[in-house]
Amino acid sequence: MKIGILSDTHDNLPKIKKAVEIFNQEKVELVLHAGDFTSPFTSKEFKNLNSPLKGVFGNNDGDKLYLQEKFKEIGELYVGVYQTILNNKNIIMLHKEELIDALAKSQKFDLIIYGHTHRFDLRKIGGTLIINPGECGGWLTGKSTIALLDIKTWEAKIVELTNSI
Repeated sequence: MKIGILSDTHDNLPKIKKAVEIFNQEKVELVLHAGDFTSPFTSKEFKNLNSPLKGVFGNNDGDKLYLQEKFKEIGELYVGVYQTILNNKNIIMLHKEELIDALAKSQKFDLIIYGHTHRFDLRKIGGTLIINPGECGGWLTGKSTIALLDIKTWEAKIVELTNSI
């Protein structure tokens, strides 16, 4: 099972479109969004996903009720954190980075996903894999990135989105 991971899309529809295309090409079975969709109209591009989406709200997400309404046919958006078990792996996703190292050191989670910093992070602490896919939107750093994770092999990679759509 492959999952697609992204964060900090910040209304950049062309980059969201490119991320969705890659996720569909890679045949991901789930997309995880670590927050900062920003506006409900981003659902326009996310509707093209061939897999469900689970997301958490970020600090720049405005009208959360309307975001949930617009995304209800695409997936589910959560306040705070999202936790799940996939392929016997305990996964937690949140937006901000403050608790990442403490959560990893607890060794209660196999995978921790976060966003907010706009910088990708792919590392392990003990048996815990930590992924920040960086910013999909590319507004802050000029670099648009997402992540792909194969749950079976536990191989993760950061993918840079090109300017071409």
